[in-house]
Amino acid sequence: MQSVGGYAGNVTSQEAFDALSGHANAVLVDVRTQAEWSFVGVPDLRPIEKEAMLVEWQSFPSSGPNPEFANAVANHLSKKGLDLSAPIYFLCRSGARSQAAAIALTQAGYTQCFNISDGFEGPLDADRHRGTQAGWKAAGLPWIQS
Repeated sequence: MQSVGGYAGNVTSQEAFDALSGHANAVLVDVRTQAEWSFVGVPDLRPIEKEAMLVEWQSFPSSGPNPEFANAVANHLSKKGLDLSAPIYFLCRSGARSQAAAIALTQAGYTQCFNISDGFEGPLDADRHRGTQAGWKAAGLPWIQS
């Protein structure tokens, strides 16, 4: 885990999954768009008896920031009985939007916000495909597609 200014730090998909598996109050927030959740897939946390929180950081097609993002995540966490110290792992396609989300929730007072820096699909490979060399999918972590 690498500590970074503005949030608790960067972790890999595998490190996040291990933390989610090992800590009852750790949560995963997938900040991608509804279209990505539907067509690309979502992390499947059923094997560890959890469920990913799905909250868009940016809306599609406008790509504008979701002004209710921090409030939506805070409401989800509150419903789960979690406070400002809950470990929160943010996931997007490749680690950029999730980093912005981790910073935003840290600014909202949450103290353990982590960016999953390799994302759900990771970077483009030599053939300009994602999901083959890094990220949640490439790590072989559980996921489902609707």
